[in-house]
Formats: sequence, C-alpha cells, structure tokens
Amino acid sequence: MFADATYIKGRVGGQVVSRAVVVATGVAMSGDREVLGCAVGDTEDEAFWTEFLRSLRSRGLSGVRLVVSDHHLGLKAAIAKVFIGAAWQRCRVHFMRNVLAKVSRANSEMVAAAIRTIFAQPDAGALAAQFGRITEMLEAQFPDLTSMLVAAREDLLAFTAFPQEHWRKVWSTNPLERLHREIKRCTDVVGVFPNDAAIDRLVTAVIVEQHDEWAVSERRYLSETSMARLRQIDPPALPARSRARKRLAS
Repeated sequence: MFADATYIKGRVGGQVVSRAVVVATGVAMSGDREVLGCAVGDTEDEAFWTEFLRSLRSRGLSGVRLVVSDHHLGLKAAIAKVFIGAAWQRCRVHFMRNVLAKVSRANSEMVAAAIRTIFAQPDAGALAAQFGRITEMLEAQFPDLTSMLVAAREDLLAFTAFPQEHWRKVWSTNPLERLHREIKRCTDVVGVFPNDAAIDRLVTAVIVEQHDEWAVSERRYLSETSMARLRQIDPPALPARSRARKRLAS
C-alpha cells in the first residue's frame, strides 16, 4: 500500500486554510494497482491517519504487508496500530531530500551520488555491504548525516524482503506522486474550494478515473511471475485488497 497527502486550499469557518487530502493506493496479489480510498481533513496527525486507515480496513482491506510513505510520524504510528505485522518502507526520494537539506550545496551532488550507489546494488547482500561502506565514508565529514542514515536503515531497506523485481516499484512513493500531480492539476483550476465536501467530490472523481484506467490496463504494475515468487516467500494471507471498490472515498 502507498499512502501520502497533498494540500489544497479550502474555506473553513469563513477563512481560507490549507486542507490535507490523503490518498491510498495498493497493489493486489494479481499485480494490479487500485485506488483504496481518500479523505479530506485539517491535519495529518496520528488521529487523522488512524481514522483513515481504519476506514479502509473496515471496508475490506486486508493482508497489508508493506506500507510505503514519507517519514510522517503520525502515519507511521497509525500503521503500527491498524495494520499490525505490516512493514513500513520509508520513501527513499523523500529521505534524500531530508538528507540534502543537511549538507551544503557544494557537497550535495557528492552525497547524493554516494547514497544512490546503495540502491544500485544487484542483491540484498551487496546492498547491505554498500550501506556500511557509504556510512563509513561519510561519517568523518558528515556525522549528523551518517546518524540519519544509520537510524533510518531498517525502514529504508524494508523493500529488500520482497522479490528483487519489486524493488524499484516499492522503494518510493513515486507512483502515488503522479496521482497527486493529477489531483493538483485539476484542483488548481478551482483555486479555493468552498468546503471539504467540494474538495472530496472533485478528488474522488479524479481518483476513480485513475482506478478505472488501472482496471482496464493490459500491463500489471508487478508481473505475474514476480507475484508467484512472492507467494512462495510469504504466507497465504498476504494479498492486500479492498472488497468495497464501489466506495473509494472514506
């Protein structure tokens, strides 16, 4: 499951404020993608995320094995509460942005290139070894950055527990970012929404259209062969699916 939020302007109590629009998408055991749901609120705190995730589960979402998101403490805590046993993959793209904010512009390209070599390794063993080499290399000049890397290691490398063919598809929220860009493109035409219900209607229309495109696509997000390999690795309860497709918005 991929989860993230984008922000849209709306009126609340006569004032124009930023409204959080959270969207979740998933990949079923068939390898096909689907939109799981969306919600509109005034914050991204733990309570808001918990309510949203519980609404997905109450509508039939089960077997969630991995949740991919940025480093939002409220979301991470909500995942641990609602989807017990699911791993959390910290988006490597968001993490890189956080890392580069800690170094000077002159050093940013070198640091980024070094960290990217971690994810360019051919297998999990080589990836773990390269992670160690890079942290050792950076430690003397960038101790704070190195501490960030070490602390984030397990969450950054959660994808390695899955078939290698899946790695590039599940180590970031990039697939969901594209959907958010489409939401922003449509909502920017409106500018400021009169209320949350208006936001919800337009956003739901956008994600339903995307859901339908994925449903008729001839190409799976994850191949049938790689999903068969995943079945051999994981327990039968693995599939993440929603039985309530008719109601995409929470």
